[in-house]
Amino acid sequence: MDCTYVDANMDRPFRANTMQTSTTQEKIAQASDRLVLVVDDSRLQRRILRKNLQKWGYRVEEVSSGREALEFCRATPPDLVISDWMMPEMDGIEFCREFKRLDNDRFGYFILLTSKSEKDEIVQGLDNGADDFLTKPVSSAELRARLLAGERILEMERELTRKNKLVEAAHDELKLLYKSIDNDLIEAKQLQQSLVRERHRDFGPAQISLILQSSGHVGGDLVGFFSINEEETGLFAIDVSGHGISSALMTARLAGYMSSASKEQNIAIEYSKKKGHEALPPGEVIARLNNLVLTEMTTEHYLTLVYAVANLNTGEIKAAQAGHPHPVVQRSDGRIETIGEGGFPVGLVPDARYEEFDLRLEEGDRLLICSDGVSECMNEQDELFEDERLVEYMRDWKEKSGAAFLDGLVFTLDRFAGTRDFSDDVSAILWEYGPKAI
Repeated sequence: MDCTYVDANMDRPFRANTMQTSTTQEKIAQASDRLVLVVDDSRLQRRILRKNLQKWGYRVEEVSSGREALEFCRATPPDLVISDWMMPEMDGIEFCREFKRLDNDRFGYFILLTSKSEKDEIVQGLDNGADDFLTKPVSSAELRARLLAGERILEMERELTRKNKLVEAAHDELKLLYKSIDNDLIEAKQLQQSLVRERHRDFGPAQISLILQSSGHVGGDLVGFFSINEEETGLFAIDVSGHGISSALMTARLAGYMSSASKEQNIAIEYSKKKGHEALPPGEVIARLNNLVLTEMTTEHYLTLVYAVANLNTGEIKAAQAGHPHPVVQRSDGRIETIGEGGFPVGLVPDARYEEFDLRLEEGDRLLICSDGVSECMNEQDELFEDERLVEYMRDWKEKSGAAFLDGLVFTLDRFAGTRDFSDDVSAILWEYGPKAI
């Protein structure tokens, strides 16, 4: 069904679909808060436009020149502007260009009135920021259609602004949440670092040094030691799969199983009234830990591990390996040996068995146990540090010992990585034997 509108100036019929017209009428009814600025040096033309605009529910202001209009817009940004092209001092093109440059936080729709109809002149107007055109003499029906088009653009712009504000508000909330999480992670990192209570200890016959550096706030690596009795010390290097909060929580729980604070809770130590505290075999300790992870921890993580028992009096070391990188021995004469049996990672295979291996350190020998964050450190050319560079480092830094040796290793890795951050946690144990340890 169609209905007919009569042009107030031209008596020309304008036909529109009833459903579409009712929708646009509702929009115009809602446009009473829209401010339209009419700019024309013709008083008659301004009055004609004002009459129609007020009839359609717009608030209307009018000025007679581009400069006056520009001053008005600076003080009171209008929603829509209807401006003549040809005006003295500042024409409609100049005014449009300056209007679009105003630092307003909302969009203004600009309609240019012109008697020009050449395509290059229309292009000129569009290039200078005009959103639409009306040809003189102005048809009220066409003016209404152009205003409705402008209304749609304004509605979309207002909706976009509203959604942007919602996005900004959500972004601000996320920033606050991120800051809170970041602060929590910083505190968690401090707590995780506190699991390594001592970074260095001199036992007299031997000395131990540790390093633990997470690739993020918190990580899945853990290194440590504990005294078993007067002769023996337990050493462990753990690397939980992945890195982040869940891996860090798992390392914290594992630290409790191999605690230096309570021998009664340490799964690597057994006690009898006759013999006192004794070390359980390393293979048995890892097997027990494997069963604990599979039965008591609801997790998809697994871990690699080297656990060793070092005898302070004899230099003997009994160890077992569970998927962790092979330990490296450097003899006092500089020779380097790779040791270990490999083995399954902990938390994958029920009732897995772990083979033990023995070695003996003489005075001046040392044992280095590193996580795979060392060999798998990657540089900007996607090259890995690998075991060969680790061996080269050990030879070059043969005369360094303790914390200086491990700090030098981290420095070497950092220089190798260049601008790249460490992709994995870096941890290591250095056990040096003999009162004249390197």
